[in-house]
This record gives sequence, C-alpha cells and structure tokens, in this order.
Amino acid sequence: MTTVDEHDLIFAGVALQARLVRDREVSPRELVALHLERIARLDPVLNAFRVVLADRAMAEAAHVERRLAAGETMPLAGVPIAVKDDTDVAGVSSMCGTGIDTGPASTDSAAVRRLRAAGAVIVGKTHLPEFGAYPMCESPTWGVTRNPWHPHRTAGGSSGGSAAAVAAGMVPGALGTDGGGSIRIPAACCGLVGLKGQRGWISTKQSPERAYRFHGLHHIGTLARSVADAALLHDAMTGPEPDDEIPFPPPVPPLTDAVSRAPRPLRIAMSFKPVVPVPVSEEVRRPVLETAELLRSLGHEVVELDPRYPPAAVLSVFALMMNGLAHEIDRLPTPELLERRIRAEGRTARLVPDWLARRALAARDRLSERGLRPVAGCDMLMTPVLGKPPVPVGHLEGLGPGRALARTLAFMPFTPPQNFTGQPAMSIPAGISPDGLPEAVHLVGRPHDGSTLVSLAAQLESARPWAHRQPPAARYRAPA
Repeated sequence: MTTVDEHDLIFAGVALQARLVRDREVSPRELVALHLERIARLDPVLNAFRVVLADRAMAEAAHVERRLAAGETMPLAGVPIAVKDDTDVAGVSSMCGTGIDTGPASTDSAAVRRLRAAGAVIVGKTHLPEFGAYPMCESPTWGVTRNPWHPHRTAGGSSGGSAAAVAAGMVPGALGTDGGGSIRIPAACCGLVGLKGQRGWISTKQSPERAYRFHGLHHIGTLARSVADAALLHDAMTGPEPDDEIPFPPPVPPLTDAVSRAPRPLRIAMSFKPVVPVPVSEEVRRPVLETAELLRSLGHEVVELDPRYPPAAVLSVFALMMNGLAHEIDRLPTPELLERRIRAEGRTARLVPDWLARRALAARDRLSERGLRPVAGCDMLMTPVLGKPPVPVGHLEGLGPGRALARTLAFMPFTPPQNFTGQPAMSIPAGISPDGLPEAVHLVGRPHDGSTLVSLAAQLESARPWAHRQPPAARYRAPA
C-alpha cells in the first residue's frame, strides 16, 4: 500500500490519483477498495448511489493493472468514477430516477466507454430525481440524497448523487448530465467544480435501445474538486460518434492545456438578471461581487451588462424540454408507476407537438445570437449559479406541477440559457457562507471557447484555493 495517508489519498483528486497509480505508489485495486470502503460507510447516510458495482469495479481495477503491466499509458489509470443513473453502463439498468426497470443496458454509452478506455474504473451509478426534472435530488422511489456539507439541505440536482459522492470523497470525480443546469447546480450546492462543455463536445450517444430526445439541451459533463480534474475528465470523454444527435463542433485543443496557462486580460460581463423575473438573494449576489473584485485585481475588466432573454427563446426552451419529456415517458413500459407530479407534467408535455419542437429547434441559433448580442463584446459572462442558497430538503414536497415549477425557477434562474445556446459553462466554488454552506459563481464562455473559460477558472482557483475544503461527512449520523 502507498505511504500516502489514506485520507489524503481519498481527497487527492483525479489527476494526482492517476499519477500515483502510474508511478506505482498505489495499485488500482488498492485505490478502488479504499473508495468502496468509504462508500459503504457514508452512503447509508448520504444516499448518493443507486447501485454500487463493487465486484465489477475490483475486476476492472485488476484489468487496469494488467494494462499498466503491458506498458499502456492511461490518463485516468485506476481512478474510481461514478456515473449518473441516466447514462448507460453495460449490464446495468438506467433507472433515470424512476422505479421503472427497463432492463440492463446492452452496451456502455459513448462517454462511459471513453472513460474506461482512459483507465477509469466505474464503481457505481448515482441518484437523480425522476428524469432529472427538478434541481433537488429527491424521489419517491429512491429517497433523498443529502448534501455532505449539511444533511438537511439539498445536494442540488439533477446530478445530485454524483455531486454528493464527489464532495464526500466517495469518488474523486463523476459523470453528470446537464439539461438546464443539472451539473452546475449540484456543484454549487456541494462546493465542487461543475463543467458543462460546448454542445456536441461529448457525445450523448447511449446503448442501441436508448436514445435521448431532448433536442440538444442535454449535455454530459463532469463534477470534480478542481478545475484540472474536471478538465481531465472532460477531455477523456470528448470526441464524435457515428450518427450523433448533435454534430461534433470544430475541434478545440484539450481543456487540460488551458489549466496551466494564464488568460490574457479579459473583459467580463457581470449580470444578476435571471432568465425569468424572480428575486435574487443577497447571499448569492455577494460571492459574485467579491469575485469581480478579485478579477479586477488580476488585471481583468468587469462591467455590468445583461444578456437578453427573448420571450420566444424562453418559450422555445420550454417546448424542447417538454417535448423531450413526453418522448422519454412514452418509451416506458409502465408510466403509471411514475410519481404523480411527473405524470401530470407528462400530460402537459404531450400538448407540445413534434412540429412545434422542430420549429423551436430551427429558431435556436437566431434566438441565441439575439440574446447574446448585448454581451458579444465580452470574453466571459459571470452570474450567480442559484437564485438563493441551497434550499432545505423537501422544498417541493406536496406541490403540484405549477407551484413546483415556480419554486424551481426561483432556485435556478441562471443556468438554463446555456443549454439552449450550447455555450460552455461552469460552476466554481467561491467560499463558505456563515451558515457553513458552499458559495459559488457561474462562468459562461463564448461559444466554442472552452479554453478561455477553463483558463480563467484555474486562475481564480490559484488565487482563491478551494480544493482543500472538505465537508464533515465522515462525522455524519443518519438525520432524525
């Protein structure tokens, strides 16, 4: 076993763990076993995992050892990774937060296949709300996923299980998906880096029996403790696949190349304008203002400018989301087993015909350009991630679709536009509040410019380190 302290190893992060494996300081089986033990200890409290693949993970770790012995070089050699339960892993059902089992996936999704090729070991699949429809990771079937910083607050969603697992040190990194902020929101709630790249950089292709139909709103991305780790995981999954839903955009240099490169002086638009008219609390405004001062001290210009959210664009996002939800529900053998609120949403979703979704899709580029025109002269947009701090567990309990939507929009009014425009965006930590909850800011890059986004985020991390912060998860007992 390595001479590195076990606790330090758990929180070493993706890149350092992979390096320790390559340097023979720790074996893949030792590393995976250490994280499986931590999952066994903490997951009964936090409820991050839908299924833990312990035996398979140990077998995969042994396979990685044989690849290393044969001289293969792998950027993620032996690193344990969790996968959100809407993304296919061969031989495991993708429950998508529901209680409906449509059978095990016949193959890995493209993203998971690429992670394995890079040497990652898949240790399990993580919770989400039904179909990722809400930004809180709670469902009637699988219960509540707890925030490792405060077990009575939401871990965010919909990639809440992945975020809780990384924040608590159950894995050093995880795959998440983002259809309107579902990586960035839980990253903000759990004190992590949440990276959603440019639309099309990571293929959303699933096993042959499954296909996403969310019209390009759905992105696959990463959750990790540092910018470098998030970029490394993202790079491992990047690349086109035959018959992709979204054509692969022009190739870009690896995002990891940008981590150690300081950005040139940038012009950054700071905005507190939400996509819908909801209050924005002082608790989430303050970290953005403090980050603006830090950016100015680093030589950047920060100006207050708002993007425009045309009503037609907001309606288009709604139409695409609802039409996609209707198609997801229609593929289920027993939709009557869905929670009551999702069944009601499904009835509304079926009112959005395919032709209307196609029309919204055709107008996407034009509406995106119009909305971004006010900030077109800037290199970056900075906003809060959330409209308020992480809400208590049960925030939507007992609410019908209308009231739940109102509360949802009040919580997440800044992240959906980037799924429509396709821009790269990320949530980065910005400190700890007096209540002991993580604070965050939201950085949005220009279309296709992930390098500047990652470079700026890494510069902020260097000036205001955060990866060393750890939640008190190991001391948790089950909440009353």
